Amino acid sequence: MKIIILNESKTPDLLNKVERRCAITPASAQRLVKKGVSLALETGAGLHSGYSDKEYEEVGAGVINDVNASLSSADMLIAVNRPTDEQLSLMKKGAVVIGHLDPFFQQSLIESIAQRELTAISVEMIPRSSRAQKMDALSSQASLAGYVMVMQAANLLPSILPMMMTPSGTIKPAKVFVIGAGVAGLQAIATAKRLGANVLAYDTRPVVAEQVESLGGKFLKIDIGETGQTKDGYAKELTDEQKAKQQEAQRDAIADSDIVITTAQLFGRRPPVLIAKETLSLMKPGSVVVDMAATSGGNVEGSEAGKTVEINGVKVIGNGYWSQYVAKAATDMYANNIYNLIEEFFDEESQSFRLDLEDDILAGCVITHQGQVTNSMLLNAYKGA
Repeated sequence: MKIIILNESKTPDLLNKVERRCAITPASAQRLVKKGVSLALETGAGLHSGYSDKEYEEVGAGVINDVNASLSSADMLIAVNRPTDEQLSLMKKGAVVIGHLDPFFQQSLIESIAQRELTAISVEMIPRSSRAQKMDALSSQASLAGYVMVMQAANLLPSILPMMMTPSGTIKPAKVFVIGAGVAGLQAIATAKRLGANVLAYDTRPVVAEQVESLGGKFLKIDIGETGQTKDGYAKELTDEQKAKQQEAQRDAIADSDIVITTAQLFGRRPPVLIAKETLSLMKPGSVVVDMAATSGGNVEGSEAGKTVEINGVKVIGNGYWSQYVAKAATDMYANNIYNLIEEFFDEESQSFRLDLEDDILAGCVITHQGQVTNSMLLNAYKGA
């Protein structure tokens, strides 16, 4: 079985951001090589995350300059994001492509992968089940995002997060309000609390209140009628009336906060706008808002993808690419997710990746196979596009 790993820093995205993560570490490469896998890594693939080509070579991985020359013989291509059209066109029929493929918003790419008779595994589609937890790249990267967002906000806030008692007087702890208590939100709550802030959080799912409180945060209770979560643990979309009630009830909490972090994202849909410019004007000058969803549409009116802007005296961080700010940790976690996925379905006897589409994990994350888009959620989304 031959696997190719891309150096994705060579192809900046539309916002001219360079990918700093890599899909493999020397440690995970070593484990794959021990299984008998032939592993080829594009030159410099791990440099931005702290791993040299030599470290990969020392564990038995090959390092190649021209990845395109090797793609035609690859059984599997692994990326953090999406391979280019040129790279996909060079691959043989039946090869497997793994990465964050953003399938709900990349219809033409996914259909192109299907037409080339490649099997695509989108890591975003890995089910949130206990068995799949070790492969859940979406959660591992979101957890790091929660940490990074708090640190970025703290760097811009013209005060400190913890209470400080000095002979000169007492500085009160900063007030942090986190909207959305999913994986990223919970990590943001935990990080802000560890740094000494007073933390308040809100989520449309009352079931997460206990998790918020277990981390030392307070849960803001808002009665907006019936809410809930999907079978995968994602918040359900609110009605327009519920959104209006939610924004009204959150206004006082936002106005009273030094830092607000929004983490509301809907699986397969554009994120909801939670904070209007009018609400930002109620915050104290120098306050900071972090919009986790800025690069996919935004939770905050006026936030800009990939930038930090000032709106009504409030700094609004929409930088995105959160886990890349801690690229080594992000690479370590993603590489483990990918290794666990391969190991789960690796057939030792045939030395190949076993595509068991009856398995609940692969049934969810394999989105193209044998010339067809196979995921029913995507097919429904594409019909309605």
